[in-house]
Amino acid sequence: MQRQFKDYFLITFKGIAMGAADVVPGVSGGTIAFISGIYEELIESIDNINLSVFKTWKQQGFKTAWNSINGTFLLALFSGIAISILSLAKLIKYLLHNEPILLWSFFFGLVLASILYIAKQIKTWSLQVIIAIIITSILSYFITLAEPFASPDSSIYLLFCGFIAIIAMILPGVSGAFILLILGAYETAINTVNNLLEGLSTGNFDLLKDALLKFFLLGVGAIVGLKVFSKLLNWMFKHKKNLTLAILTGFMIGSLNKIWPWKKVLKTRINSEGLEVTVLDKSILPTSYIGDNQIVLALVLVILGFATILILESLGHKKSTV
Repeated sequence: MQRQFKDYFLITFKGIAMGAADVVPGVSGGTIAFISGIYEELIESIDNINLSVFKTWKQQGFKTAWNSINGTFLLALFSGIAISILSLAKLIKYLLHNEPILLWSFFFGLVLASILYIAKQIKTWSLQVIIAIIITSILSYFITLAEPFASPDSSIYLLFCGFIAIIAMILPGVSGAFILLILGAYETAINTVNNLLEGLSTGNFDLLKDALLKFFLLGVGAIVGLKVFSKLLNWMFKHKKNLTLAILTGFMIGSLNKIWPWKKVLKTRINSEGLEVTVLDKSILPTSYIGDNQIVLALVLVILGFATILILESLGHKKSTV
C-alpha cells in the first residue's frame, strides 16, 4: 500500500485516539481502530512480526524486512498511542487522587454501556451462551473481592499485567485499562508513566530508573501477550464468536463491582513511592459514604460515560455499513 506523509500523519492521529481510549477503563483502543478503519491492517501487521523478519533482514536488507511488517504504519500508529498516553496520564492521576467518585462514575457509565455493546453482538442466545455469561459473571465478581495475589510493584506481576492487558489491542470492545484495573495495577501503570516524565524533566535518576524498569516490564509482557493472544483470540472470534462474546460480557458484568464509585477502604499498603494506597475495599451505598457522596454530579457522569460508548458504537456501525 503506497502512502504519503499526510496518510501517516492521519494514522498517527488515529493512534492518538486509540491511546486516549486505552488510558480510560471501559473504552477500547481496539474499538477506535475498528471505527477508524485500521483494525484488520493492525492485526495483520502484528501477525507478520516474527523471527523470520530477521532472516529477511539478513538476506534481503532492512528495507524489505521493514516493509514486510508494515513498519512505517506501525511506527506512526504506536507513536500516536504513546503521545496520547503520556499526555493524559497526569490528568488521570490528578483525578484519581482528587476526584475519585466523579472519575469512577464516568468509568462506570463507560463499562456499563460497553457490556451492552458486546452483548448486542451475540447473534444466537443458546443455553451455552447464557451459562457462560452466568459463570464468568460470578467468577469475575469474586475476583474483584479478592486481594491481589502480588504487589502491583513486583516485577513478575507487572509482566503478567502487561501480558493480559494487551487483549484490548486485539478485540474491539475490551479495555486494557479496565483489565489493569481489575488486576489492581491501573494506578501503578498511570504512576509509572507520570514518574517517567517527571524523572526525565527533573533529572531524578532514581525515579527515572524505577519508572523505566516498570515501563519495560509492562512493555515486555504486552509484546509477549500480543503474539500469544492475537492468534488465539482471532481463532476464537472466527470459530467460537458467540461463546467468546458471552465470556467477555460476563467478565465485564461481574467486574462492575470493581469500579463502583463509592467504596469503604478495608486494607492499605505503602507503595514504592512511600504513599499509602488501597489494597482491599468494598462497595457501599452512596448514603453510607462518609463525606460528600456527590450523588447528583456522579449520576450525570455515569450518563455521560454511557453516552460516550453509544456514540462510538454509532460511528462504528456507520463505518461498517460503508
